[in-house]
Amino acid sequence: MGRLQQKTVFITGASAGIGASCANQFAAEGSNLILTARRLERLNELKEKLTKEYPQIKIHVAKLNVSDKANVDEVISSLPQEFKNIDVLVNNAGLVVGLDSIQDVASDAVDTMFNTNVKGLLYCTQAILPGMKERNTGHIINVSSISGREVYSGGGIYCATKHAVEALTRTLRLELMSTKVKVTSIAPGLVETEFSVVRFNGDKERADQVYNGMTPLNGDDIAENIVFAASRPEHVEVADILIFPKGQAGATSVYRKQ
Repeated sequence: MGRLQQKTVFITGASAGIGASCANQFAAEGSNLILTARRLERLNELKEKLTKEYPQIKIHVAKLNVSDKANVDEVISSLPQEFKNIDVLVNNAGLVVGLDSIQDVASDAVDTMFNTNVKGLLYCTQAILPGMKERNTGHIINVSSISGREVYSGGGIYCATKHAVEALTRTLRLELMSTKVKVTSIAPGLVETEFSVVRFNGDKERADQVYNGMTPLNGDDIAENIVFAASRPEHVEVADILIFPKGQAGATSVYRKQ
C-alpha cells in the first residue's frame, strides 16, 4: 500500500495546468480528492474522467474563488463528513497579469495578483490548518516560483506576490516545528500551461513566444514533484524544490536554440 492511498488531498486551481496534473497523479496514488477552482464545469469533467479511471477513490468538487475569504470558509466548512479530515493541501491557484513596469501596472492588476496569489493561499491555509494541528498530521504544499527568489523587469508585482508566498511558507515551517504538520515550497521555472495565455489576456501567439527555442516544463513535471514531497515518510520534510527545464538557470537566464 502506498503512503498516499486513501489520503484526502485538497487542490486549488484544479481545473487546468498544474492543479489538474496533481489531481491525476494523486488519483493514481489512490488518494481521495477535493478539487476546487472557479470553473466548475471543468472540475466536473475532470471528476468524471478520474472516477472512471480510478473507481476506488472518492472525489468532491467545489466552485471556489480563493480570493474570497467568505467563499473559502463556506466551501471548507460545508465539506461532506468523509472529506473533512484533509491530509494534504496543495495551494496551487495563482496567476500573473501583463508585463507592465511597477510605475505603469494598473491597480486592478495589482489587486488581482495579490488577492489570488497571496491572500488566496493564506485564506485556504487558515481554514484548513486548524484541523491538521488538531489531528497533529498534515502537509501544506505551496506552489511558488523562481519569481519568489529572483526578480525581473516587468514582473515586479508578480515577483512580490511569490516572494510573499516564500515568506509565508518559511514562517509556517517555523511555527509548525513542534507539530507533525509539514510545509513544502515547490518553485518552478518556465512551465507551459495556461499561465502565459492568462498573462497576455488570451493572446496564445504571444504566450507561445515565451517558450520559443526551448522545451519548457509541463504540469505533470511539477505534479510529480508535489506527489514526491507528499509521499515521504513521516520523519522526512521536503522543505524546498526548485525545478527548471534543462537550459534555464534563472528567472531570465534561458538558453534558446536558434
